[in-house]
Amino acid sequence: MPGENLSRDEARERAALLSVEGYDVSLDLRSAVGDADGEPRTFRSVTTIRFRCNEPGASSFADLIAPGVTAVSLNGKDLDPSEVFDGARIALEDLAAENELVVDAQCAYSRTGEGLHRFVDPEDGEVYLYTQYEPADSRRVFANFEQPDLKAPFRFEVRAPEGWTAWSNGAGELTDGVWKFAETKPISTYITCVVAGPYHYVTDSYSRTFADGTTLEIPLGAMCRKGLAPHFDADDVFLVTKQGLDFFHENFDYPYPFGKYDQAFVPEYNLGAMENPGLVTFREEYIFRGKVTQASYEARANVILHEMAHMWFGDLVTMAWWDDLWLKESFADFMGTFGNVGATRFKDAWITFANRRKAWAYRADQLPSTHPITADIRDLQDAKLNFDGITYAKGASVLKQLVAYVGQDAFLEGARRYFKRHAYGNTRLGDLLSVLGETSGRDMTAWSRSWLQTAGVNALTPQVLLADSRVAELAVLQEAAESHPELRPHRVAVGLYRLTEGGALERYARVETDVEGPRTVVADLAGAEAPDLVLVNDDDLTYCKIRFDAASLDTLLEHLGDLTDPLARALCWSALWNMTRDALLPARDFIALVLRFASRESDIGVLQMLHAWTHTALDRYAAPDWRETGGALLAEGALRQLRAADAGSEHQLAWARFFASTASAEPDLALLKDLLEGTASIEGLEVDQELRWAFLGPLAAHGVADESVIAAELARDDTASGKRHQVRCLAARPSAAVKAQAWAQVVESDTLSNALVEATIAGFDQPSQRELTAPYAEKYFAAIDRLWQERSIQIGMDIVSGLFPALQDRPGTLAATDAWLAAHEDAAPALRRLVLEARDDLARALRAQERDAQAG
Repeated sequence: MPGENLSRDEARERAALLSVEGYDVSLDLRSAVGDADGEPRTFRSVTTIRFRCNEPGASSFADLIAPGVTAVSLNGKDLDPSEVFDGARIALEDLAAENELVVDAQCAYSRTGEGLHRFVDPEDGEVYLYTQYEPADSRRVFANFEQPDLKAPFRFEVRAPEGWTAWSNGAGELTDGVWKFAETKPISTYITCVVAGPYHYVTDSYSRTFADGTTLEIPLGAMCRKGLAPHFDADDVFLVTKQGLDFFHENFDYPYPFGKYDQAFVPEYNLGAMENPGLVTFREEYIFRGKVTQASYEARANVILHEMAHMWFGDLVTMAWWDDLWLKESFADFMGTFGNVGATRFKDAWITFANRRKAWAYRADQLPSTHPITADIRDLQDAKLNFDGITYAKGASVLKQLVAYVGQDAFLEGARRYFKRHAYGNTRLGDLLSVLGETSGRDMTAWSRSWLQTAGVNALTPQVLLADSRVAELAVLQEAAESHPELRPHRVAVGLYRLTEGGALERYARVETDVEGPRTVVADLAGAEAPDLVLVNDDDLTYCKIRFDAASLDTLLEHLGDLTDPLARALCWSALWNMTRDALLPARDFIALVLRFASRESDIGVLQMLHAWTHTALDRYAAPDWRETGGALLAEGALRQLRAADAGSEHQLAWARFFASTASAEPDLALLKDLLEGTASIEGLEVDQELRWAFLGPLAAHGVADESVIAAELARDDTASGKRHQVRCLAARPSAAVKAQAWAQVVESDTLSNALVEATIAGFDQPSQRELTAPYAEKYFAAIDRLWQERSIQIGMDIVSGLFPALQDRPGTLAATDAWLAAHEDAAPALRRLVLEARDDLARALRAQERDAQAG
């Protein structure tokens, strides 16, 4: 739609012209229930905006995406909606110095998770509403100036169906049938929020007394659908919340500024969570319906703390434009783990960060779409795609390196000054560098140029010269990709490890040093006893790909499980995985390492990550003619570890899920079927409802469970979660007719909600069904340009990425991708980016397969 994709230049021009004094937003949501008058189902939205114009007589525009506008008035003058509203913008002519705009619109409920999402619970028919806006979907709910640097106070009021409760950023009160909410502090449009419905709501409170004797009281709330209430462990959510509030108050020295602190766990949510001040929203999958491992609780705690950190980094102080998205996301990502370790029971969270979070960054930083942490964001479509592994995980990794570089005290003092100096304002890169330079005494310009303003990941490799069984010289070699040749300064720890008489692989020497340029000698390690293993980024201080010298690699291949330090072990696993992705280590060798050593992995999060990597190694990186052999080895090894694991342990659960996902042979599928039916059991393994679906998925994909079996399981679990699982299992069945139906539901129709689109895509593409889905490669390239134009950007992203024919891993698919790119040079840049990324993953897979074939 013309005008829907706001550009950076337009935003800058509007910010120079306008300043916003306040919003009054009235939403009538009573139409959420009952029969709809038509499609789309709509609600009334009346917005009053008070704003100033620096150049009286100038023209500008307000943003609104809505099916219809009933009335528009500017400074008391009625405007013809058909003349001033084009479907995305409201033209504002001849502005005064002080202005009041009133817009009465009919806005549409969403089923894509963008704007005001409407969900009908299949379990009880109840309707639930919530908003999700980032980066620019509040304009789907009320008229506004949709850019982060036009902050203003907001007053919301909501008319809701009888018996409902409504929440917004400020504290609310029901008066004469209308929910009226306290005015907010000045905030950006994208972090305003409304939640409404018959939610299950639990309350608590937080209190903190400061050194000056003043006390801060924060009302706490947590909510979910009524159907999830029996599973809702609100006490643990509140525990982590209070621990986080203590931690951030101690470290930030700025009281939480937004009054209450509600946390809403909502259905069909596209993201992990969103930092709306006073009303944080989360995907409801963080409420666990069955047994999960501690890694899941750690991940939830991390997200809670990540969003809480945003109250300061992002909400109190906000980037001026999406170029500096990292100013909030990198910090929140770092603080999520920093707070987890510092405040909660998850003291090993840095291991998860090193193993899982940084894997996301390493992949993103080697794609053709890689970009500096401070990115070039031309428009809103660019912004939507930049919520990626670089902005989050690489940025957090670089901040971890910065803490090692300037010291934790200087880093935190810089944050404190940043909050106080820019409270309720907008900032750019230079504003943060200024305070960090003040507190650290270091020149941040060179550091920023190397780490924030260039793209790519360096590889660090040890070079060891020995003499008389001692280190004569140890150097660190730094390399960069030809496409991004920047060599950076790295603060690293270099660890030396050796095998003890008892067979353990333990560190006996460690030196911190600054690596600069292509070769850095670590003088302090000269004379040390000869190591069996050199770990060049020990303790994970910097952001790099770790490589090994030949002797160290030989040691790992034989003794990886003997490494006693869990972080060192996680770093080595991560390095070996990167070598597999880079076609330096054959996929079958990585799989062999998992089969040999994963059973000795104590960290459950690392184990589950190894399981995920192993699937990718087998399905994408192994030579095609070895896949059947590799799959059988994995299923055999998984079942062996499932039976050997301690009864009732989380390791047993992890191996059970992994076994189900690898099962393909008739005996293995029969065991899954028997476990489902209760005719077989494994001591300590409780086959709860979520595990039942995990077992049913492969049974459906291999043709053992038909539609009637899946329907029976849905009858047993007739819930929103059950419905998503059912849709996935139905689409996974090995039938040409099933694939055609699934394709039509996603590509030819737009009736499915975002969650069911995701579930259908997940079921459609099965590694064991390459021949069945082969005909859809050509159809994919014929459809994606149209889909991108017709669908919302979120659904477009889901389809373009999810249905790319990645499993048609042959040169012909690569050629078809190149042909589409060549023929669509004028396609939307965001669409081309997604296709380029998928192409790069496919090319990487083909290189890895070639390397694996050589090992055969």
